[in-house]
Amino acid sequence: MTIALIGVNHKTAPIALREKVAIGRDELAETTRALAATPGVTECMIVSTCNRVELLAVVENCDAPIAGFLSSYFGIDAQVLEPHLYAYHDKEAVGHLFRMAASLDSMVVGEPQILGQVKEAFAVARAAGTVSSQLEHLLQSAFAAAKKARTETGIGSNSVSIASVAVDLARKIFGSLQGRTVFLVGAGKMSEIAARHLVQQGAGAILVSNRTAERARRMAEEISGAIVPQVIDFEQLHEAASRADIVISSTGAPHPIFRPEHGQTFLHKRRNRPMFFIDIAVPRDVDPEMNKLDGIFVYDIDDLQQVAVAHMVERSRQAIDAEALIAAEVERFHQRQRTVNVAPAIVALQKKAEEIRRAEIERMHSRLGTLTPEQLAAVESLTRGLVNKFLHPPMQALKQAARDGDDVRLGALCDEWSVSPAAPAEAECAKEPENTAPERQSVESGGDRHVIDIRSLEGQMGARR
Repeated sequence: MTIALIGVNHKTAPIALREKVAIGRDELAETTRALAATPGVTECMIVSTCNRVELLAVVENCDAPIAGFLSSYFGIDAQVLEPHLYAYHDKEAVGHLFRMAASLDSMVVGEPQILGQVKEAFAVARAAGTVSSQLEHLLQSAFAAAKKARTETGIGSNSVSIASVAVDLARKIFGSLQGRTVFLVGAGKMSEIAARHLVQQGAGAILVSNRTAERARRMAEEISGAIVPQVIDFEQLHEAASRADIVISSTGAPHPIFRPEHGQTFLHKRRNRPMFFIDIAVPRDVDPEMNKLDGIFVYDIDDLQQVAVAHMVERSRQAIDAEALIAAEVERFHQRQRTVNVAPAIVALQKKAEEIRRAEIERMHSRLGTLTPEQLAAVESLTRGLVNKFLHPPMQALKQAARDGDDVRLGALCDEWSVSPAAPAEAECAKEPENTAPERQSVESGGDRHVIDIRSLEGQMGARR
């Protein structure tokens, strides 16, 4: 099996292309199931944010056709999309996922929203039934690594976010935000964060609107403080918008909800007083043509990226430490994974030795005569104890070769003991329940289980007769 990650993001594709493959929250489960139906895909999930759409999958081999999924599913010419795609496999895919979850691949390095977005995508995939053991282990490791990066480095300090960058832009355009009216269109988390920044900078009034009125009321309550936000019916959106100096929009609508004809009306009602639009939606809520109107300033998510660079001097220094930490966590993950992957060879070795042990006991049964239950238990204990001692070194040698990634040594060890590193037996076979029948038991010591040829025990067993 291979871990594959295919995607586009703010570094590889302009917003005009990203919005064509953007997947809304309500569509994510259905799209994830469609990806799972792709030939060769055994597990999968999709991360879709304003800055990226990434397909993460466990596939039977690297030839699984997930690279063409986005173009076929969204009806985009593959020749248009493919130059903007990136593809990673196995260790590179794991590394990219860990960096993404830790916000090292974000437009604003260190921003906290991406980890929550990845967790939400994982929850959707789980609910859709497209996640099994491999992605479960991978994602839990990614979450742990991201948390470690934020707690053990300063990557999350000197807070910089898209919302804070947008507020800085607004302050530059208006000089001061004292008394300005802010209109939040869409009840997303980033809009809420931006609103809090604006209030801190002296905004005078806040309007809130959302297609779902209940969500608008809930956001209004959450950001209520010195200023009590006013909830606007979504049907009254354009009538109310002219009252706002700053509009922050993130609705997830499939088409722009603010177009040039709306902008002209706004300017007329405002007597040409300037109006600032922060469009953090993908697909965009504000038609780029609005920017051509004198007095209207429109910044989309890619524009904010350029402004964010100036804020990142200190965060970049902290990011160096976070990058080193994430690289170490990726290596730890792969060492654990290699150890797991050698389990079939260990199981095969156990099985082979156990077969020899049982065959020898059967062969010597007539010579042992009738044994009491206590004597039988002693024979079992003796043979299994020796098994434990003698198989411990080869077990450890297999595990160490796997941890070191030494395929040549691993192959040599498997050849020496006549087992396959890709034995068909499942690793779970090594986890037998306690107190099972004798023919299915094995001895455990220090986390390892061992079986051995007992020809050398003939003398001891003969003495018990």
